[in-house]
Amino acid sequence: MSIKDNLLKIKSVLPEHVTLVAVSKTKPVSDLMEAYNAGQRIFGENKIQEMTEKWEQMPKDIQWHMIGHIQTNKVKFMAPYVSLIHGVDSLKLLEEINKQALKNDRIIDCLLQIHIAEEETKFGLNELELNEILSSESFKNLNNIKIVGLMGMATFTNNKNQIQKEFEQLKVVYDTKKSLSIVNCQLSILSMGMSGDYQLAIEFGSTMVRIGSSIFGGR
Repeated sequence: MSIKDNLLKIKSVLPEHVTLVAVSKTKPVSDLMEAYNAGQRIFGENKIQEMTEKWEQMPKDIQWHMIGHIQTNKVKFMAPYVSLIHGVDSLKLLEEINKQALKNDRIIDCLLQIHIAEEETKFGLNELELNEILSSESFKNLNNIKIVGLMGMATFTNNKNQIQKEFEQLKVVYDTKKSLSIVNCQLSILSMGMSGDYQLAIEFGSTMVRIGSSIFGGR
């Protein structure tokens, strides 16, 4: 099946309230353009340099999402154009994004990454660390970022019960934080679910899924 067919097939089963991020890391611009011509406008990349090169070459109505782990010294390269930064897991990183957003006269939307997987390799905050950031004075003074949601990645396993438990856990955290009234933190996005588990994630309240291989084929 073509990229267009894959994309339309996935979109046909996604509920209206769920946003599809097409994970295009390592894929050539020609593949992205095929998805673009089929109507896709949101692409997720995991390397800032690669994302910036694609941004320079491609139409300007695309929303670029940074979905990889971020080194603070690279934030400046994406600050002029990035639409949403997934996977923010420290106050230090938020401060750097805020600094670079200010230089570009922008407010940059971010998702805080919550650690839900039973794997040490996955990044993210635990609930205590999340509370510490959100209640700190330093955080409240960051006027050029906005926390618009939470994201998390389930354990890479075939154990459906475990994945379900992890998604449920993230949904509970999201629900408890949704009512917070902090100027730069207003949650409307719960991002969980990838090619292998997005249908389950949606059942548990996900409003944003990140799908790569089911659209573009394996890497």
